[in-house]
Amino acid sequence: MLIIGHRGARALAPENTLPALSKGMACADLVEIDVRLTRDGIPVAIHDATVDRTTDGTGPVKGYTIEELKRLDAGEGEAIPTLREVLDLVHGQMGLIVEIKEPGTEAIVVSVLMDRMPQRLILISFNPESVAMVKRLLPGVRAGLISTAEVDDPVGLARRVQADLILPRWDRLSREVVERAHGAGLSVIPGTLNREDDLDEAVRLGVDGFATDDPCAARRYLEERRG
Repeated sequence: MLIIGHRGARALAPENTLPALSKGMACADLVEIDVRLTRDGIPVAIHDATVDRTTDGTGPVKGYTIEELKRLDAGEGEAIPTLREVLDLVHGQMGLIVEIKEPGTEAIVVSVLMDRMPQRLILISFNPESVAMVKRLLPGVRAGLISTAEVDDPVGLARRVQADLILPRWDRLSREVVERAHGAGLSVIPGTLNREDDLDEAVRLGVDGFATDDPCAARRYLEERRG
C-alpha cells in the first residue's frame, strides 16, 4: 500500500514547500503537490487560488509574476517553489504526484515535466477534461481523477476519461467502490488519512495507497501494525 505525502508532508513543514517535500521524501513512497500558474506562466506549487492562507501576501496567484511571488513568505521563511525546483529536488530519488488545479494549464505543466521527468509520475485533477488532456499529452503516464461529492459514479467517469486511478473522498469510500474500481483496472488512492483508525480501515478496504499529512507517522503505525 503506497504512502503519499500530501502537499509534501504538511504536518511536518509548511505545505507545498521544499522542506515539506524533503520531510515527505524521508518516509513516503511518493510526494504530492498542487500546481498553479503565475501571471507570467510559471508553474508553482501552491494549493489555493489565492496566496492569502499560506503566505504573508494577499490576492490571486495568477496576479503575481514569479519574481513577485518569490518575495512572499510561505511559512518559516520558505518561498513558494516552482515546479522546476520541485523536480530538481525529487529527481532520481522519489515519485511525484502533481495535481493540476486549473483547467487549460495542462500543456504548460507537461512541458516542464518533460524537461526533467521524475522516476515515477502521476498527474491528477478534479477536472475530467484535464485528466483526458493529460492522457493525450502523455499517454504513457498514469493519470488520476479526484472525486467530488457531486460525482455519483467515480469509476464510470474515470473510465470515460481513460484515467488509471481514482482518488475518492474518504467519507464516500466503500468496499463496493474499491472492488468496482479494481474490476475496471483502476487503482484506488483516497485521502487524506491521518488517524490510526482510518489507516486500519484503509487496510481492510484493500486500497492501493493513501495520502496523508504525516507520512512518517503513517509508516511507523503500519509497520507496528504488521508486527
